[in-house]
Amino acid sequence: MSYQGNPYGHPPPGQTPQPGYQPPPGQYPGSYPPPQQGYGAPAGYPAGGPPPPAPYGAPQGQQYVAPPGQYGSAPPPPGQYGGAPPGQYGAPADPYAYAPPGHYRNSSQSQPGVPPPGPYGPPPPAGAYGAPPPGAYNAPPPSAPYGPPQGNPYGAPAPYTQPPQGAPYPSGAPPLPPHPNQPPHPAAGGHYAQPALPSPGYVLGQLPPGDASHDAETVYRAMKGFGTDERTLIRVLAHKDPLQMALLADTFQRRYGKSLQAWIESETSGYFEATLVALVRGPLRQDVYNVHRAIKGLGTKETLLNDVVLSRSNADLNAIKQEFSRTYRSSLEKEVREDLSMKTEQLFSMVLAAQRAEESAPVIGQQVDQDVGELYRATEGRSGTDQLTVCRIFASRSDTQLRAIANGYEQRYRTKLDRVIEKEFSGHMEDALLMILRGATDRAMRDAMLLEDTMRGAGTKDDMLLNRVVRYHWDRNYMQQVKGAYRHRYNRELASRIQGETRGDFERILLACIE
Repeated sequence: MSYQGNPYGHPPPGQTPQPGYQPPPGQYPGSYPPPQQGYGAPAGYPAGGPPPPAPYGAPQGQQYVAPPGQYGSAPPPPGQYGGAPPGQYGAPADPYAYAPPGHYRNSSQSQPGVPPPGPYGPPPPAGAYGAPPPGAYNAPPPSAPYGPPQGNPYGAPAPYTQPPQGAPYPSGAPPLPPHPNQPPHPAAGGHYAQPALPSPGYVLGQLPPGDASHDAETVYRAMKGFGTDERTLIRVLAHKDPLQMALLADTFQRRYGKSLQAWIESETSGYFEATLVALVRGPLRQDVYNVHRAIKGLGTKETLLNDVVLSRSNADLNAIKQEFSRTYRSSLEKEVREDLSMKTEQLFSMVLAAQRAEESAPVIGQQVDQDVGELYRATEGRSGTDQLTVCRIFASRSDTQLRAIANGYEQRYRTKLDRVIEKEFSGHMEDALLMILRGATDRAMRDAMLLEDTMRGAGTKDDMLLNRVVRYHWDRNYMQQVKGAYRHRYNRELASRIQGETRGDFERILLACIE
């Protein structure tokens, strides 16, 4: 799926940015990425030193801040899910210093320079590729991980915190072991980078402390007997984070002797059922289910495959591969190789190797210069395109490094790198490379546009819509970022767009997920 129409990240012709978004002269709409101010942020937001990516987004009710496109400073560090740095987006200096009574927290206690893990990494304030200090850009400082969960955490006796690197999980489930034959991945330039932990929900068997009996009974009563109380199901299930959902499903199974998923499948139907089941599966099992759907049968569901596999952390990709192997008794790499062909198959093989630089890896100016030059010589600087060189760089660099490369390319050649990809590639390869690149430069804007793609034109792609909404909703903060980016890009609220395209319980559960 190629991004068509207006320049990436710009509102449609004739529309203006939301109040409060005041780009510096010459930045908007003539260039991308957007400037430092936030989408709808209060006027006066500092023009320099934008916050690093907000993981899945800024805290609920706060504004989306677009990554800058200026090139005079080092690119900012990413965080797990792109957690907002102290003081940014109106977030407290330490998002984990306080959690409401009964809520468990999920902090990774990062070491200096090593951000916590995150699969989806967020819109970076692409500070820019410019004058790096001798030898390298600034190493990324610690960033906030997955934010405090919303909703009722079952009154856990003590707050849950994700253990430091190497420590056992409270539930007794060990962290995922390294993937076979995968050595620690050095950063570009030979610098060792601390591997990220799997994201919340990507370690099966990991449960938070607490008691989900009340919610389990509420869900049971909503489906028991004649008729189903759909509104109660929405109220209970739409606001859980991955670990709370895992605890609820486990409690339901032990208490009633039947899986919550099977019970929902027998009592509901249609896209409402599909959304509830996606929630109950949790992020890892839903990814595995979707990637299997993408490659089974005749043809490949390319968009679904891209959504699951691209722009993921090494830890999460390895978790997906291991769970796919356990569930379907087959290798995901082998299945994808057999389903794709030619250069696209090679790109996905590189991605599924899960050997990209970690987000904690430094950005080395010399390496960025080399990558920028190689990309030019592989595309605009020659007749024909050296596709494998482009694939190798995109599949092996971290989001932070790709932001620096994109900025450096535009600075040197006065051409945006995504425009080069659109010119030099086509079809599934073009879509995949743009998915990777735009996920690095402005993840929330990319995902806002992906949501619009499911609703544009005649008919709504309900299956893709529900899967994207559920995927983004696992981090409530990131969902706010996506909503802010959507508002900025299309001058309307995401909720009103969904209301215009869906009906009934399906509409109600999607709206509950984006709250």
